[in-house]
Amino acid sequence: MGVTNYDVVVLGSGPAGEGAAINARKLGKRVALIEQQQQLGGNCTHWGTIPSKALRHAVKEIISFNTKPMFREIGEPRWFSFHNVLKNAGKVIAKQVKSRTQYLARNRIDIFFGRASFVNENTIEVLDRNGTVQHLETKQTIIATGSRPYRPADIDFSHPRIYDSDTILSLKHTPRRIVIYGAGVIGCEYASIFSGLGVKVDLINTRDKLLSFLDEEISDALSYHLRHIGVVIWNNEEYEKVEGVDDGVIIHLGSGKRFKADALLWANGRTGNTQGMGLENIGLMPNSRGQLDVNEHYQTVLEHIYAAGDVIGWPSLASAAFDQGRSAAGNAASTEQWRFVNDVPTGIYTIPEISSIGMTEQELTSAKIPYEIGQAYFEAMARAQISNETVGMLKILFHRETLEILGIHCFGDQASEIVHIGQAIMSQKGEANSLRYFVNTTFNYPTMAEAYRVAALDGLNRLF
Repeated sequence: MGVTNYDVVVLGSGPAGEGAAINARKLGKRVALIEQQQQLGGNCTHWGTIPSKALRHAVKEIISFNTKPMFREIGEPRWFSFHNVLKNAGKVIAKQVKSRTQYLARNRIDIFFGRASFVNENTIEVLDRNGTVQHLETKQTIIATGSRPYRPADIDFSHPRIYDSDTILSLKHTPRRIVIYGAGVIGCEYASIFSGLGVKVDLINTRDKLLSFLDEEISDALSYHLRHIGVVIWNNEEYEKVEGVDDGVIIHLGSGKRFKADALLWANGRTGNTQGMGLENIGLMPNSRGQLDVNEHYQTVLEHIYAAGDVIGWPSLASAAFDQGRSAAGNAASTEQWRFVNDVPTGIYTIPEISSIGMTEQELTSAKIPYEIGQAYFEAMARAQISNETVGMLKILFHRETLEILGIHCFGDQASEIVHIGQAIMSQKGEANSLRYFVNTTFNYPTMAEAYRVAALDGLNRLF
């Protein structure tokens, strides 16, 4: 059993771990990265963001083929199984693993595959699959172990028809009907994916509306379009029990409703991966959801031990996790290369997708900020008409007096790309952050970016 000394040891190779390890190395630190699985990339690459978005893209192409008039001249609509469509995701995962491995190797980061646990505040034990044990001595540690789906103890996830958002990727058949419990981001994304494959979907929402953190108009648009493609949404419902039977699953709701389906996807919350890490040996106590509390520098209560990514909770996005990891490493190296990551755009990959940044109408109204709205509907945009992706809108919220951009909300095809133009202007200081930028800037035509000019002109026309 050998002992190796490092400046920084990173636990986990997802976006937060990768960002932390590479930045620490670039700042001159000797770095080790420990990954429990046998391949790099973490949950994001293997079970979360990458496979679900690759799956969504394939389903979106199927929808296009089955609905657009040009393709009807080629032949009749086609039916695709979930399992066959999922094969596309496997190809993307392999490419991502290769890229991530090359990044870490190029930066000469030592990689250990195995389970990590704290022996003490400066010693980490790595147990690999062969039973070999190594001890790593480290000055600083960054915990970036991610999260997993939350599993209530009263639900039998060993039943072949009951899935969570990880195990759903092992689904071998295409159900005729699926119940999705939990209408958060993951639940809504999978609702649109399965509906796109022709599956009847019941989406059970424990709240009074979908994704209530969104601007209300965008949330309403999502509800409308999910219903339009056949998703049945049940708001304000809680499960009482889940019953697995030979030919499917029966879910009993507290309201007395009961649904039977070929499969159940449980998509109601996530839990931080902090179990079995020996945190009790160093006095770190996760909360009830397995998450670690950190300060604005991403330090835990032990100032030389940091945490970043899903393991600290909000916002639980791969994009934010990468920046949080980089920032934690920057702080650990005592440089100015860190920031508290709070200006995070949402990226919700439903069909159509949603993205937003900044304040919502509800927040502006509560804060009594005088604002106005500029809107551009995709159905009037030439690029959207050409691509036949006319569902959606761009909505700009701005200050009535200063014209400062206060919020950008986009619903429709490429929303997660479109939002970044507005984000760039919002990040500017003083007069540079102004609605007039979009009026005084020439956009390529036809493009979806041109929606900013249309929305800005609409907003200025509302002023009096």
